[in-house]
Amino acid sequence: MKKIVFATNNLHKLEELRKLTEGKIEILSLKDINCNDDIPETADTLEGNALIKARWVKERYGYDCFADDTGLEVDALDGAPGVYSARYAGDNHDSEANMRLLLANLEGKSDRRARFRTVIALIEGCEEHIMDGVVEGEITLAPSGENGFGYDPVFRPEGFEETFAEMGADQKNKISHRGRAVAKLTDYFSL
Repeated sequence: MKKIVFATNNLHKLEELRKLTEGKIEILSLKDINCNDDIPETADTLEGNALIKARWVKERYGYDCFADDTGLEVDALDGAPGVYSARYAGDNHDSEANMRLLLANLEGKSDRRARFRTVIALIEGCEEHIMDGVVEGEITLAPSGENGFGYDPVFRPEGFEETFAEMGADQKNKISHRGRAVAKLTDYFSL
């Protein structure tokens, strides 16, 4: 089975990806390779941030790896928060504050269409690959649900009555942006 490093310090993402790739890819964490670096995310695109993180691990530690960046893009906010989703309400990555600011900025707006987009940058040997996954949906009027993380309590995917936070992990992973991007990653390794 292919072993590869996932360049993230987000334990929620690591757990989610390990579930999605179980039996297909063995995912090592940054901790597994003794990487305790605070990897910068200074690009102005999701693709750019994913590449920065993957290149960091490959250049400094020598491992084949992948990294992701995810953004919530809201039509009525001209695509915001986008690449700044994790730090929308400030640099402390406070999910509750991010949701409150998002809902405040959407107050009085009828167009609540949005999408989650995940971009994965994979570095294997000397080759770099970009894969993405998108799920369309809308922002709810108030948070609902206890599962998931980030904006999951306010995002309702198209065709569903529940928010991501109201769904079980298995159901969410089948339709989520990250699930779709990871499916492309596992397909790549099964070729």
